[in-house]
Amino acid sequence: MASFFHFCILFTFLTYHCVSSTSIVPHLDGLLENGNFEEAPKASNLKKTVIIGKYSLPKWEIQGLVEYVSGGPQPGGFFLAIPRGAHAARLGNEAAISQHVKGLKPGSIYSLTFGATRTCAQDEKLRVSVHGFSTELPIQTLYSSDGGDTYAWAFKALSDVVKVTFHNPGIQEDPTCGPLIDSVAIKEILPLNYARGNLVKNGDFEIGPHVFKNFSTGVLLLPKGRDLYSPLPGWIVESIKPVKYLDSKHFSVPQGLAAVELVGGRETAIAQVIRTVPNKFYGLSFTVGDARNGCHGSMMVEAFAAKQKLQVPFTSTGKGGFKRASLRFQAIYNRTRISFFSPFYHTKVDDYGHFCGPVLDDVRVVPLK
Repeated sequence: MASFFHFCILFTFLTYHCVSSTSIVPHLDGLLENGNFEEAPKASNLKKTVIIGKYSLPKWEIQGLVEYVSGGPQPGGFFLAIPRGAHAARLGNEAAISQHVKGLKPGSIYSLTFGATRTCAQDEKLRVSVHGFSTELPIQTLYSSDGGDTYAWAFKALSDVVKVTFHNPGIQEDPTCGPLIDSVAIKEILPLNYARGNLVKNGDFEIGPHVFKNFSTGVLLLPKGRDLYSPLPGWIVESIKPVKYLDSKHFSVPQGLAAVELVGGRETAIAQVIRTVPNKFYGLSFTVGDARNGCHGSMMVEAFAAKQKLQVPFTSTGKGGFKRASLRFQAIYNRTRISFFSPFYHTKVDDYGHFCGPVLDDVRVVPLK
């Protein structure tokens, strides 16, 4: 009898374990295969730095002139900064690299995070595409002078396998000139829910793109006008320049795990449209601070809701710190746009080539009685 009882328990445990392990699919969040390019081509497939052969870069497919480069001084007096590792891929004229990514959930939103920077010409561009979706990054502006610019771009998976492609659409006098790709990661963007008592979705910015663990200068999020989906769900980057997504491991964040930095002055704005009741009063509150990244000076964040506007000054020494602000507004329609931007331009105190700005976090809207 005891043996039969033990057998039943074991059978139940094994059945539950098997059902659980097959029904729960973990969400994707990490580097693509050889996403940091540290797995090198064979020496026989390299002509100096140029990769010879369509499948010679492990886990990737190449088209055109693609170089496998190392960080540091280069022939001809160049210096290539590769902050996330020792190696990267450089895309020459009309060159491309691509990879088939498996295990996606059709209908789900995914974000690609990738390190990209121009290496020669001012007008270099980078086109990123996945079946049915594409964007072109204007990488003329360097937001990080050390080559640490990181971008995020989101797409909707149409099948469980997608082809991710990075393409240099430009033609330069030097055919090897082109953007540098030094890390590529993917993350599933989970569906949003309203936080209890807050009409703003993702007001704490906790749901966002993958952030590289070994090195980060923040992740640049492109303006909404360029793309159908956002790697920062709930929010619209409605400006000319991107905003920067910051994580608490590498920066001072007022609350939780993440925040956004308004890095492009009045050319950078972020907004969300919330549901409201016409003529009803609401309270908007948010936190303004600095990221402890050397950004200094007299900062300001301007907030807008319905017909109301609030200017929040903040003096930064670049060593962290924050303050809370609030605004009372009356809704006019059943939808109200709340938006934030910084009217000033800022750089790091010891690096005038590194753009920065005030940090925004913990945005809340509550109905007032």
